[in-house]
Amino acid sequence: MRLVRAVTVTPGVPDSLRLTEDWPEPAPEEGAILVEALAVGVCGTDQEIIAGEYGEAPPGQERLVLGHESLGRVLEDPTGTLHPGDLVAGVVRRPDPVPCANCAVDEWDMCRNGQYTEHGIKGLNGFARERWRLQPKFAVGLDPALASVGMLLEPTSVVAKAWDHIERIGRRAEWMPTTALITGAGPIGLLAALLASQREMAVHVLDRNTTGPKPDLVRALGATYHTSTVAELDLEPDVVVECTGAPPVVLDAMCKAAPNGIVCLTGVSSGGRSIDFDAGALNRELVLENNVVFGSVNAGRRHWDLAGEALARADQSWLNALITRRVPVSAYREAYASTGDDIKVVLDFAQ
Repeated sequence: MRLVRAVTVTPGVPDSLRLTEDWPEPAPEEGAILVEALAVGVCGTDQEIIAGEYGEAPPGQERLVLGHESLGRVLEDPTGTLHPGDLVAGVVRRPDPVPCANCAVDEWDMCRNGQYTEHGIKGLNGFARERWRLQPKFAVGLDPALASVGMLLEPTSVVAKAWDHIERIGRRAEWMPTTALITGAGPIGLLAALLASQREMAVHVLDRNTTGPKPDLVRALGATYHTSTVAELDLEPDVVVECTGAPPVVLDAMCKAAPNGIVCLTGVSSGGRSIDFDAGALNRELVLENNVVFGSVNAGRRHWDLAGEALARADQSWLNALITRRVPVSAYREAYASTGDDIKVVLDFAQ
C-alpha cells in the first residue's frame, strides 16, 4: 500500500496537530476519482478543531485528516466525469444516511437531522493529504485559470448559496435591489462583496481594519470601505450579508435594512454574552417594513457550480491578493498559526 503525508489531529485533544508521514493512500471505496492534492485553504474552523473545540474522526479511527477547502488535480477517473489533469475541488458535506427529506434530494446543506458528515470536520477525512478520492457527484471541475486560487471555491460556495437564497426570497414581491452592505472583510465577506459587485450593486463593506490589504481589495471592486459602526452608516441597504458573527454587529445589521430588505446571517456567534437590546423595537421594524432575516450555512451542489462560475469571471489578480500566505506542507504549523494580519492562508502541497 502506498503511504502519503497528511495533516491530522486527534479530535477533542488540543494541540494534537501533526504531519503524519505514513497515512494510507485513500481506498477505492472512498470514490472512483483519484486526486493529487495541490493545496488546501486554512480557516477558523480548522483552528477551532486544532484547539479541541470540536471535530469527529471517521468511525473506527483515532485521528482526523484536516482540510475542507480543497484544490487538486485528477490522476484518474474511470467514470469519465473528469479527465486526468483536470482541476477539481471536493464538496465538503455528504448527505445523512437516513436520509432526511432534504438530503434525499441532494440538498445536504439543508439537512434536518444533523446526521450529515463533512470532510475534515465531522466523520470524514479531509483533503490535507497528498492524495484523496471523490465520488463523481461530489467532484467539482474547475476552470484551468483557477489553478492558483481554486481552493477559494469552498468559501465562495457559501456566499453563492447566501446570494441564491437572498434572490429567492426577493422574488416574493417586485424587488430591484441596488445597494448591498457586507459586514466583515474576511474571506467570506470579501467574496460576498465580489458576488454583490458582479450583480452590479452599489457595495459597501464594513470592517474594523484601517490598514493592511482589506481597504484596497474592497476599493478594487468599486465598493466603498467603512470603519464606523453599522448604526452610523448613512445608507439603507436592500441587502445585508452579515459575516462577523459579532452580536452587536448582528443586531445593528438587522435594524439597518431598507423596507422590504433582506438580511442574511453567515457569521456564527459564540455564546455567553448578553446585550441590552430593545427586541420590541426590532420586531416592530421587521414587521412594519416587511423585512426578512435568515441564516445560511454550507452549500448545495448547485452553489458549488455557481461559485465556480463566479470565480472564473472574477479578476484573477484580485483573487490571488486574497491569499496572504502560501505555506509549504513541510512548514505546516506556520499555516495554522494565526498572525492576525492574514486574509487567507493556503497550505501548499505542490511546492
